[in-house]
Amino acid sequence: MLTAPKRLLYGPGPSMVEARVYQALAQPVVGHLDPFFFEVAEAVRAGLRRVFGTSNRMTLAVSGTGTAGMEAAVANLIEPGDKVAVFVCGYFCERLADMARRHGGEVVRFEKPWGEAVSDEEARQFIMRERPRIVAFVQAETSTGLYTPGKTICDAAHEVEAIVIGDCVTSLGAMPAEVDKNGIDFAYSCTQKGLSCPPGLSPITVSGRALERIRARRRPVDSFYLDLKLLEDYYDGRKYHHTASSSLLYALREALAAIEEEGLERRWERHRRHHLELVRGFEALGMRMLVPEGRRLWNLNTPRVPQGVDEPAVRRHLLERDSIEIAGGFGPLAGKIFRVGLMGPVATAEGVRSFLDAFGRALRDAGGYTPSTASASPTTTR
Repeated sequence: MLTAPKRLLYGPGPSMVEARVYQALAQPVVGHLDPFFFEVAEAVRAGLRRVFGTSNRMTLAVSGTGTAGMEAAVANLIEPGDKVAVFVCGYFCERLADMARRHGGEVVRFEKPWGEAVSDEEARQFIMRERPRIVAFVQAETSTGLYTPGKTICDAAHEVEAIVIGDCVTSLGAMPAEVDKNGIDFAYSCTQKGLSCPPGLSPITVSGRALERIRARRRPVDSFYLDLKLLEDYYDGRKYHHTASSSLLYALREALAAIEEEGLERRWERHRRHHLELVRGFEALGMRMLVPEGRRLWNLNTPRVPQGVDEPAVRRHLLERDSIEIAGGFGPLAGKIFRVGLMGPVATAEGVRSFLDAFGRALRDAGGYTPSTASASPTTTR
């Protein structure tokens, strides 16, 4: 029988899964048109509305990972020739821009170095100048650890009658997404990060404004699998569309129930509090953070790699000695940052302490680094 290794997942995702979620996965499979399937699906939709912070009727979990949610947003909202304004400051912003081009959008970009936030005034001026039909931004940039709530972006976009796409892949369930409060029209996420669930579903929520735009399209959506009109017929009309996984819905239903029992605001506060403990631990090791305070994701932390430290060697040491998984940077941040997730079951005082103990050993043993011998000038990002 297959036996998977037991890892402590401190990377950017997947995150650790609650035991009760694994137990839910072991429940018997039912058909994708079974009444019990739709009973679970409705519970999931209600739970997702709470964690997204929305009253949107069109809220559901699309089959596929977070990338499926991203493509659902792009495919349903963008028609050939539409001007699409994208705020680009990391890898997943780049992916949004690429998808928009592939679906025929005329993409205009506002670019910042990876990890650097756009200011409210810059965002507003860009949108007012370009007057796009669609605006897209990443609320929680997984490649850098940057958090952009998005209210200023959404307010400016709505002034020019644009629809806003917001990537909440890493924020949902661990820190405020607040879709309605911020004004995001089409938000998407995943299950394997802040929701502490296995990968395989992509929660989405769509405003009435965005649904009107979708229903007024001049041509059909160029994806059958991700066509929201067809998905609406499936989940609301019980009309067959595809074979959705009852097992993954069980898991998500249980993860959302766990969040409900903890309390969403208490869960946010738990992640915030232990994020601050982790940052203090990095600073005690003589390390600096990539993202300035106030714009950091609580559940994805990006300390800079100290000068002279072999970043892949540190990660290998953690995996081989302690069975701890973290990630490094890539693109312009390759070798320059660690990406350390603090999500769900490991976002505790003990989770922070045990990680910092192991991480400090790995820096010393694999990287030859101690705070007393480290250079006073850490590696910069550019």
